Amino acid sequence: MKLLEIRDLTKTYSVRPPVPVLKGVNLDVEEGQKVLVAGRSGAGKSTLLNIIGLLDEPTSGEYVLQGEHVESLSEAKRDKIRGDTLGFVFQDFHVLGHRSVRQNLELKLSISHVPVSDREERINAVLDGVGLKRREHALARLLSGGEKQRLSLARAIICNPKIILADEPTGNLDSGNARIVLGLLNREAARGVTVIVISHDLRLLRWADRSLELREGVLHEK
Repeated sequence: MKLLEIRDLTKTYSVRPPVPVLKGVNLDVEEGQKVLVAGRSGAGKSTLLNIIGLLDEPTSGEYVLQGEHVESLSEAKRDKIRGDTLGFVFQDFHVLGHRSVRQNLELKLSISHVPVSDREERINAVLDGVGLKRREHALARLLSGGEKQRLSLARAIICNPKIILADEPTGNLDSGNARIVLGLLNREAARGVTVIVISHDLRLLRWADRSLELREGVLHEK
């Protein structure tokens, strides 16, 4: 079943002179797929991921997410989709260093309006799943790089998203931690979650169900 459909999507930054980044991108993604988008630095990978994640808007084109045309959605509906349907994993983790592992997850659940009565069970389950239960009271700034990435992933999956969008999730990790993170993403895909990753990491070529490359603003199947 198609989860998202993109047709003739463009993005041009309005500077002088204008900078076209995406030029007629077409993409269909099905439920449970693991999709890798590769490309050189500056090719527009992060721009595409941000548009898919409703963090940015295209200049033109059509984007249908779970049967809804994104361009017609209100900002309130877009916020709800970001909170309920999408999970984000960032290269620089974006965890709150002055808060504990548990507090980082509690804040995510609070923002997503998850009832207080459900939070402890969810947090315990996701911490067990990513192997951070024994670190739940540690400040996030004291975690290793691999632990921070696992916390970032825990935050992404705790609200049971339909899509995980990951920006270089293994780029800063050693091979051992990269295997752990990819194993966790595999587990989510096995549950029917769609995983879209942008990366330069060649290890992901063997991991992905589909590998695409963004060249000169156009997406190509590899």
